[in-house]
Amino acid sequence: MELLADKLKEILSSVLPIVVIVAILSLTLVDVSGEMMARFIIGAVFLIFGLTIFLFGVDVGMSPIGDLLGRFMTQQSSNYIALFIAFVIGFGVTVAEPDLLILGNQIADATGGTFSSSFIVGIVSIGVGIMIAFGVLRVIKSFSVKYFFLIVYAVIAILSLFATNEFMAMAFDASGATTGALTTPFILAIGASVSQRKGGAKAENDSFGLVGAMSTGPILAVLILSIIQGGQFEGSGEAYQYTEGIFAPFIYAFGHTFFESLFALIPIILAFVFINYRYLKISKQKLADIFKGVAYTLIGLTLFLIGVNQGFMDMGRFMATDLANNHSNLLPWIGLVMGLVVVLAEPAVHVLGEQVEDVTGGYVNSNVLLLALSIGVGLALAFSMLRIMLPAVQLWHFLLPGFALAIILSFVVPDLFTGIAFDAGGVASGPMTATFILAFSQGVADTLPQANVLVDGFGIIAMVAMIPVVMIQILGLIFKLRTRKVDAN
Repeated sequence: MELLADKLKEILSSVLPIVVIVAILSLTLVDVSGEMMARFIIGAVFLIFGLTIFLFGVDVGMSPIGDLLGRFMTQQSSNYIALFIAFVIGFGVTVAEPDLLILGNQIADATGGTFSSSFIVGIVSIGVGIMIAFGVLRVIKSFSVKYFFLIVYAVIAILSLFATNEFMAMAFDASGATTGALTTPFILAIGASVSQRKGGAKAENDSFGLVGAMSTGPILAVLILSIIQGGQFEGSGEAYQYTEGIFAPFIYAFGHTFFESLFALIPIILAFVFINYRYLKISKQKLADIFKGVAYTLIGLTLFLIGVNQGFMDMGRFMATDLANNHSNLLPWIGLVMGLVVVLAEPAVHVLGEQVEDVTGGYVNSNVLLLALSIGVGLALAFSMLRIMLPAVQLWHFLLPGFALAIILSFVVPDLFTGIAFDAGGVASGPMTATFILAFSQGVADTLPQANVLVDGFGIIAMVAMIPVVMIQILGLIFKLRTRKVDAN
């Protein structure tokens, strides 16, 4: 129960800032109906308790599965079998990632059904599986992490030349959405298992970078899809349909949401059951505990998705529409405030700060990292609003120099920082970015006449996810310069 209480505190700290911002805006600038506010509050409650139960289930059931499968993978004498298992794990956990399920629905709506949510989730998950396999191969072959990312992002840059603007934004958003609460613990467990298997002086460096490799998979997959699909496509052309009623939407959503969540979890559960039956053969008690955790994960995912889809997203969309119509000049400032507040409330950001402080022996203070990320994400959301408002400003104007800077810095800073930096790309783009802020961005893009929701409505997750990559590389450079100064003295 103590673990569950701790998770509840984490989620409350993450969700409450958005609730407060909504309350302030509804009392000052936006006229929100009582029915929508009631749905938002109920949705927030569902989201808070759902995500709490989900994360508890991940710790109790899903993370042990990740540890067991990771150890089993490293025990294989054949690299081909190990890489296949890595692919299966990557695909299985990504299919069930909450942030990606939300993004899949948003893409399906924005494209007018050209691509279904399940199709997008499937394509992205295949990309993740393939790049996790390549990431594991990198560690096995002791290939330098900086050269690995240089090659991968060079391929991404080349593919971007042939992809449409619509797919560009979706591709990079999918990258940020995959590094979430379910995928990250699994992939970190695999990275630790593979690096420990190798041992040696490079084991610590190699334990990071696999999440970063994973996050390139969705970009590559969606860009390739763009080239295959060819040309541009039209959106639905239909006005956004807001949910009606207060309690009825939540009641009606239970059935189909439960089965969607169940189907999302099935691939990784089947893989675990098969491998355990044939090879692992863990004790019945441990197996029972794991499946209790899986049950918590299923319940939590169901409640989370219901809260987001039936109450939370509508409020983000409505507020964005009203502000874009009546107070568009304030949008960058509102984005700045959202970014400053939301990122500080993300529990994963604080964990990352402690990790960097430990790695640097206190040279880089965690509070410095938190301040840097807060300012960076605030600016990312402000610039995202300006990008929507100004047609001449495009997503690649920010992403290209940002990732180019990160690649250049990877040849200057220690490899450990490079691995942490690319792993950290998803810590800032947490549940609030994938839900409320994404809906807010799409609402603005759908309202302003100069914007295109297919091009401008996406990309905000990518902007937020890029900031930690650059910031941690810069902090790595500071650490290196400080260390050199101390050695010189």
